Amino acid sequence: MPRFTTTDDVGLHYYDEGDGRPVVLIPGYGASADDWALQWGPLRAAGYRVVSLDRRWAGSSDRPPYGLRMARGGKDVQELLAHLDLSGVLLVGQSMGASHIWAYASLFGCERLAGIVTVDQSPCMVNRPDWDYGFYGLTMANLGTFFLDPANVLGTGRGRAWPDPAELDARIRAAGGKGAGSDITPDTFPLMFDHACQDWRDVVTRITVPALILAGAESQFWPAEHAAATAALSPLAASAVVPGAGHPAHTDEPDAVNELLLGFGASLG
Repeated sequence: MPRFTTTDDVGLHYYDEGDGRPVVLIPGYGASADDWALQWGPLRAAGYRVVSLDRRWAGSSDRPPYGLRMARGGKDVQELLAHLDLSGVLLVGQSMGASHIWAYASLFGCERLAGIVTVDQSPCMVNRPDWDYGFYGLTMANLGTFFLDPANVLGTGRGRAWPDPAELDARIRAAGGKGAGSDITPDTFPLMFDHACQDWRDVVTRITVPALILAGAESQFWPAEHAAATAALSPLAASAVVPGAGHPAHTDEPDAVNELLLGFGASLG
């Protein structure tokens, strides 16, 4: 089980299989590296080296009582890439994993990267006068208390039904993962709050590598139009909407997402 220790003394687990251009997969809030199992086989078959990270407080990584902020998440990504001495990386993140990418790019630039893919994550979660693509119902007025009520997260009343946990677990295991888990606990709420407070739009405008911004057509969290609005911030970005997919588009509609990932990867040369 490969692991490395961060500069703040946290052990992070990752998977590393295959050869070729590295694709580094960062899971969302509460999800482990195994959440990407439905992408592993197609990516390896297409000739990629596939690295999947268990973020701190997820999967088999450590759960320290510190570092629960997006800036540290960006640093963790940087240290993973440095630990493996990766370059020409296709960096892929879903949900909070996408925000880890923007945190990384904000702090360290895109020198090690060949491209970026984000899966159903608005770069600004708070709805504002100049941004109508945030989390349904989240405003500056209620930001401090909104995520204290779980009903506000899973009870938005929007999008497709959430996947059946047992069925998803079985599909992930069949693809070679350890199953579908959830590491959402009160200990991680500070991370969620920090995540919600961020506005990455200025980071998107300054990226120096191609990016593909994906949205689930039936996301439970925000309108799918966030993808096109985000891509419009950079001449290097494009967008696509995954039909029928909710927020976890990569597990809801894995074939469609895999086709988009492989097409984008091929375009990087």
